[in-house]
Amino acid sequence: MTDEPHKVTSVDVARLAGVSQSAVSRVFTSGASASKKTKDKVLKAATTLGYRPNVLARAMITGRSRIIGLVVAYLENQFYPLALERLSNALQAKGYHILIFTAPNSAEDVEAVIQDLMAYQIDALIAASVSITSELAEQVRKAGIPVVLFNRGQDGVGVSSVTSANLAGGRKVARFLLEGGHERIGHIAGWQGSSTGRDRQSGFLAEMNAAGRTPFSVMDGMYSRDEAMACAEKMLAGPVIPDAIFVGNDHMAFGVMDVVRAHGLVPGHSISVVGYDDVPLAEWGGYHLTTIRQPVNRMVESTVNLMLRMIEDADAMPEHIEVEGPLIVRSSARIPEGWTK
Repeated sequence: MTDEPHKVTSVDVARLAGVSQSAVSRVFTSGASASKKTKDKVLKAATTLGYRPNVLARAMITGRSRIIGLVVAYLENQFYPLALERLSNALQAKGYHILIFTAPNSAEDVEAVIQDLMAYQIDALIAASVSITSELAEQVRKAGIPVVLFNRGQDGVGVSSVTSANLAGGRKVARFLLEGGHERIGHIAGWQGSSTGRDRQSGFLAEMNAAGRTPFSVMDGMYSRDEAMACAEKMLAGPVIPDAIFVGNDHMAFGVMDVVRAHGLVPGHSISVVGYDDVPLAEWGGYHLTTIRQPVNRMVESTVNLMLRMIEDADAMPEHIEVEGPLIVRSSARIPEGWTK
């Protein structure tokens, strides 16, 4: 019977490097102070021995895991993989890492996933594209875990949020289409159970109403490509069809543009299509989609800064941050004469 391999510990590293165990801990703790000479000796010893610090064990000692939990409903929308990559990079630069769980957008599923994340001793929680109940928010608060809703606002739960300026974005699209001379403007909205879908629709309808205009049709696309395509089919089925459609996000808008082309119409000529997000695919020649740009870099920066403040100050009050983004004009929509952003 052979002996089990010895598990290398910080004590072994300290002994080989000729430093104290606390010095080894400082070297492997982001933000802690250690001289270059000490770092070099510890890292050399760690490499020689194949040492890796036990993050969870350190969390039990320090009360900080330096892990941020993130729960997201779905990743089909290109905006979320892009945002998560940038969130991860920004948090890594601050010495944190993201633990990502996915969950369908139902209260039961979200609660189960967040309970699992809390078991990992996370320092904070980001909820992207999902809602949380007030009861769950209170549980997380009592556990001392800050929460930030990303790209989703929610009233009555007492947690912070970072979104784009969705009401202003919806207004901007309506104004653009009205000034382009469109007479029959439809809207395929994002899911009305979400603040983003409701606010973009509300801004659009408010601007239409201010101009004394009634939308051709308003339907809930549920943030689903298939549902949005079905809505577009309905709008294009009758003898009178829209001459413009504002779609609640780019993920749905690409499907709508495919339906428009299948009906023999040309986006930007026969009918205008405008989206929301400005994901990378929107710039591709196959779509060249006019859309509101969600300022993802500024949203990520605001989220990270807000979260770090909340980690350091347990008494910090919830904040609600909106970041306005521009309308990016491309060939999928008629451009008003003399249009300025």
